[in-house]
This record gives sequence, C-alpha cells and structure tokens, in this order.
Amino acid sequence: MNHTPNPSAPLSGPQYFFRGFSLLKLPGIRLFVILPLLVNTIILGGLSYLSLSWIGSWINKIINWLPEWLGFLSWLLWPLAVILVLAIIMYIFSSIANLIAAPFNGLLAEKLEEHLTGKEVTARETIGQAIASFPRSIGREFSKLGYYLIFALLTLIASFIISPAAPILWFCLNAWMMAVEYCDYPMDNHKLSFKEARSRIGGQRATSFSFGALVMLGTMVPILNLFVMPAAVSGGTLMWVERLKKTDPLKMGS
Repeated sequence: MNHTPNPSAPLSGPQYFFRGFSLLKLPGIRLFVILPLLVNTIILGGLSYLSLSWIGSWINKIINWLPEWLGFLSWLLWPLAVILVLAIIMYIFSSIANLIAAPFNGLLAEKLEEHLTGKEVTARETIGQAIASFPRSIGREFSKLGYYLIFALLTLIASFIISPAAPILWFCLNAWMMAVEYCDYPMDNHKLSFKEARSRIGGQRATSFSFGALVMLGTMVPILNLFVMPAAVSGGTLMWVERLKKTDPLKMGS
C-alpha cells in the first residue's frame, strides 16, 4: 500500500509528522536518532520540570495584563493564556535544544534522505564531521532566530492591539517557526541558502503550517515532547524529498 501523501493535498503536513515517528524505528537510522533524542531529553525534560512552578504565575500575569473590560471573559481567557504560555515556553526550550542538537539533526536528516532516495548526500557523513560542523550550524540557527524575532516583534505589537487574539497569534507564529526549523535541515545539507529554504517552505504554506502546528502541539505534551525533535526532523526530511525539493521557490502556493 502506498502511504505517500497526495501531492495535491494542501493539509498533508500532519501525515509527515506521524510518518516521521515511524522512520525512527529503522535499524540503520536508530544510531542517528539517539544523539538528538539524548539532547532533547536532557534540555527539554529538565527545563520543562523547572518551568512547571512558573506557569501559574505567568498565566495570572497575562490575565492581569489584559484590559479590565475583558474581565467577564476570564473563563475563556484562562485556557487561551495556558496555550500562550505553553507555546512560548515550549518554543524557547525547543530552540535551545535545536541550537545544541543542530549538527546531529542535520546528520539524521542526511541519513534519512539517503535511505529514502538511495542517493548519497554529501554533508556531515559521520558523527565526528557533524560535531566539526557545529559553528556553521550555529550560524544557521541564529539566522532562524533573527527571522523569528522580526515576526515576534510584529506579533507583540498585534497582541497589544487585539489582546484576546494574542494566544492564537503566538501559537501560529511558533507553529510556523517549527515548520521552518525542521524542514530546513535537509535543505541546509544541500547548501541551500536560508532565504531559498524559506521560499520553498512558503511555497507549501498550508502543508508546512499544518506540519508545524502538530509539531508545536506535540512539544506541549509531557513525555511525547521528548521524542518530537527526531520525529519532526524525519517528517521535515520526508517533506523535502516528496514536496519541497520539487517546489519552485518563485511560486508561492499551498
């Protein structure tokens, strides 16, 4: 049975995330899953535990920050505030984990692409070369951070203007950044510039966003969030092989 998503289906992003989990079980891939999984477990697991005591106070601050005339909507704002706090915390923690694990994520994407296509990808090749590529990987991650900060500033301004929508705006921004983060690794392996990578991801907007949204939700679920990073790298690599590699960066569609 062919499980490849229909190329014309704009919302096939979640399928890539689920299929990414299944790829982690491949015998030849397991070794390259262990390192990013270990980094994610130590950082995301540890910081998530420390942040539990902060969440309640953050949510109260968000509620107090909102205009008094919205007080009667507190029953609705509480769950939205929870989503906002979890989205921001999980994105920050994921960013830290991705920053450290970037070379290993690139190596995982390389080995997965070789398995999927049967063609050699000349990038990091070995764990030693992955470690040696750390400075370049850090530079790429800071490019993503700069891109995020631009839109984070715009989202912050919009949050002051339309306060009730703030949690949704921040979730959407972070979901999009998850797509950018994890779909970029195989493109970086092929030496595509970050600008071109963004164009290709933008050329599959609906698929990319739905993929990133599910990844974002996964980071907010305890225990599951420890496995999200390698699964998302796998899903992003699948998207590259099946869709993004064929996307014309000059054509922006879904």
